[in-house]
Amino acid sequence: MSVKKYYFLGKNELFHICRSITGKGIRKSLKIIKRHFPKLKIFNTKVGKKVFDWKIPDEWNINSAYIKDKNNKILVNFKDNNLHVVGYSKPVKKILKKKDLLRKLYSLKDKPDAIPYITSYYKKSWGFCVTENQKKKIIINYKNNDKFKLSINSSFNNKGFLNYGEYYIKGISEKEILISTYLCHPSMANNELSGPIVAMSLINFFKKKKLNKSIRFIFIPETIGSIVYLKKNIKYLKKNVIAGYNLTCIGDEKNHGCMFTKYGNTISDKSLIEAYKNLGIKYKKFPFIENGSDERQFNSPGIDLPIASIFRSKYGTYSEYHTSLDNFSLVTLKGLSGGFKVAKKAIEIIQNKIVPITKILCEPQMGKRGLYPTLSTIANMKKTKKMMNFIQYSDGKNCLHEIAKLIGLSYKDTFKIYLILIKNKIIE
Repeated sequence: MSVKKYYFLGKNELFHICRSITGKGIRKSLKIIKRHFPKLKIFNTKVGKKVFDWKIPDEWNINSAYIKDKNNKILVNFKDNNLHVVGYSKPVKKILKKKDLLRKLYSLKDKPDAIPYITSYYKKSWGFCVTENQKKKIIINYKNNDKFKLSINSSFNNKGFLNYGEYYIKGISEKEILISTYLCHPSMANNELSGPIVAMSLINFFKKKKLNKSIRFIFIPETIGSIVYLKKNIKYLKKNVIAGYNLTCIGDEKNHGCMFTKYGNTISDKSLIEAYKNLGIKYKKFPFIENGSDERQFNSPGIDLPIASIFRSKYGTYSEYHTSLDNFSLVTLKGLSGGFKVAKKAIEIIQNKIVPITKILCEPQMGKRGLYPTLSTIANMKKTKKMMNFIQYSDGKNCLHEIAKLIGLSYKDTFKIYLILIKNKIIE
């Protein structure tokens, strides 16, 4: 099973890479994925560039970091776990007293063995993340006047890049399904690697199939990456994307869950409901107005792409979230396989749906196509009215079965109208 292959790739190769929204870590991760999928295209966007209301921050990289006591004993070491440093920390070389050191340590009192994940992308800061037990040892074992050596060997590059990857599987139609996942967190399994693992498994499955609709996969940094991608591709996406999903936190065994598009009435939403039903899976639906992931950007006003989110346990709802406890004890092959089955089924359902889209603004001139009666008999006008009603609902949001219900016709009669309108190039 393809999920097993990419599960071990994530666990053995990708997990320990220090990733962020820019830098060597995400480039290294994309190159590993490209090794398995040579057709993956890796794109560079210069930092400092304005993208809608945002500005891409300078590229950040880190080599090492530590806290030593007065005897040069290492108390905290970035090499042990890359969550130990606040993401995007500026370079630091300091000697601090105990009370000043404690102000720069972040821990979780309710999770004494967990290292928290903390970042400061858009305002330069610095800090260390430790377990509560590590912090307590410093409090207990050292005097107030004891001094500590701190080092964070990091750098900012204002000539660097933000990187993302894209993989395209061409179908018969240029209309496409967009699958998005993010690749920008350090060593966390569910919040970070479960989405890319399932996305790779889906690529491996669908690239061997004859597809009705094309599928595009993107591996991006969360939030700023999707904003960059939309800025570069919005016209094309609005023209061609008919459905899609954001994949995240999709590898644990605790729950199944999803977040529909903003109004919950798109092909993506309906196909996902159908997938859960077909698989006999109980799921929890989270409202769009709750804290979200990249579906926020895709559903933003003026963007309005029909992208829903598929997860197992929603980000922020499980106790291991954004901590070192989010590892491959939480994320399992069984959990990933369950997430993969849901996403695969939803995509397959979309592949088999006929979703008409009108090619003409306002009502088409039916007379010049021989579709408007020369004699305005009641029978002739009824036939034309059925076609005009069909066109009204050919907005890319309804499949043929739904249009049949909306206009009060049998599927057979609706399909006949579909063929006439396709032949006359009124819809596609």
